[in-house]
Amino acid sequence: MTRRPPDRDRRSRGANLQDIADRAGVSLATASRVLGNGSRRVSDELTERVRHAAADLGYRTNLPARTVATGHSDIVGVLVHDISDPYFSTIATSVVRQADRHAAVVSIGNAYGDVRREHAYVTLMRSMQARAVILAGSRSDDDVGDRALSDELEVFQQAGGRAVCIGQPVTGIDTVAPENEGGARALAAALVAAGHRSFAVLAGPPHLRTAQDRLRGFRAGLETAGLRLEAGVVITGEFTRDGGYEAVSTLLARNSPLPRCLFAVNDVMAVGALARLRAAGLSVPGDVAVAGFDDINTLRDVWPRLTTVRLPLTAMGEIAGRLALEQKRDESPRFLPIPGEVVLRESTILAPGPIASVGGLG
Repeated sequence: MTRRPPDRDRRSRGANLQDIADRAGVSLATASRVLGNGSRRVSDELTERVRHAAADLGYRTNLPARTVATGHSDIVGVLVHDISDPYFSTIATSVVRQADRHAAVVSIGNAYGDVRREHAYVTLMRSMQARAVILAGSRSDDDVGDRALSDELEVFQQAGGRAVCIGQPVTGIDTVAPENEGGARALAAALVAAGHRSFAVLAGPPHLRTAQDRLRGFRAGLETAGLRLEAGVVITGEFTRDGGYEAVSTLLARNSPLPRCLFAVNDVMAVGALARLRAAGLSVPGDVAVAGFDDINTLRDVWPRLTTVRLPLTAMGEIAGRLALEQKRDESPRFLPIPGEVVLRESTILAPGPIASVGGLG
């Protein structure tokens, strides 16, 4: 009988799939399915045994050979608006967890709302024969750029990749669609029901459709209640903490009373708004109420607790990951709407009486 070489000998010559199968006590086919990321499912127990055996023996997959055999690499491209924003980092983290379950490696990039960056990223992923690409973030109002992006995504999918969008739909690919307009409309109705009558909106970048949708929904909610936004109280700015800070500075510089309730179209801007109001010596909600949108995890450390529209960010990433990694390539694109939930907190408790003009405090 031939003696099997000890582990150190296998490491020195390079462990192969048969070594892994022997070590894990499984068939060669099972080891191949686990480490080759095959289409047939393997139980969690066997998968764990195979991966432990591979780690013990220092096994390294021949990535070029696998790419040739399967027609794609194990790369999943994830492109977000800005990974420093907790909205996108939460989604990306959830996608990474999904990718880990499928032995895939995630490559993350920032688009900053630029469709040209998205187009270039998808082109790069196609050249790398990526398994899938997930676009998470606002679609812009660049119709020409959007059409070019759709064409590039079609080519990517024809080459065997899968594509998923989180946000406004892109033609021909799976979409996880947060209901931005509906959530903002519901928030406006809830704030009016709580007694608010005077509003301003920190509206985000004017070219991003998420910002447009949330402004449109909030305006519609006010109009349904017989209210409207006054001139000069819709302030555009970056989708960042500093963008919210600067937007409030613009409001404070007006020579007129500050509206009693500010709606920031995302929570990160709302956090900046809270900081600027504190710097001006104004209390929230005693002088001015503030509401946001998304319910990012960092709000746990914000006081007063922020009224917002909660989106299931972790679940959105999980859904996108499953669509990208588990759905069969011949299935038709899916559109999955994700509703938001209005969460009223201390930042919008109505205080009685008007406040004085704060013009010139900027």
